[in-house]
Amino acid sequence: MNVYAETALMFVKAFAVGGAICTVAQIVINCTKLTSGKILVFFMLAGVALEAFGVYQYVVDFAGAGATVPISGFGYLLARGAMRGAESGLFGALTGALSAASAGVTAAVLFSFIFALIFKPRSKKN
Repeated sequence: MNVYAETALMFVKAFAVGGAICTVAQIVINCTKLTSGKILVFFMLAGVALEAFGVYQYVVDFAGAGATVPISGFGYLLARGAMRGAESGLFGALTGALSAASAGVTAAVLFSFIFALIFKPRSKKN
């Protein structure tokens, strides 16, 4: 298989898995009265649980960014960091999750600050 076909297949797999995760989220939004915060926590904990059972790593290996970009990927990242940190003891388990997710959290805070300086916040008008 040439490099273009491999790249196209990688994009298709990422889009299919990421789209499937988003489809499940949309079905949960449409069929339940759960708030968006509860749905976010549910998906993050689903990523943690799937990583604890050793399933999410296979999904990441198959789909790449299609599995790591959604919020379930953040839960996977936290669980993976905690499990790796646990090899060095209890303190490592507590700090492993934070060190694994530190780059993403730092980027989110930094970009949020920059955009808060650029744009003027206002409340929604219903």
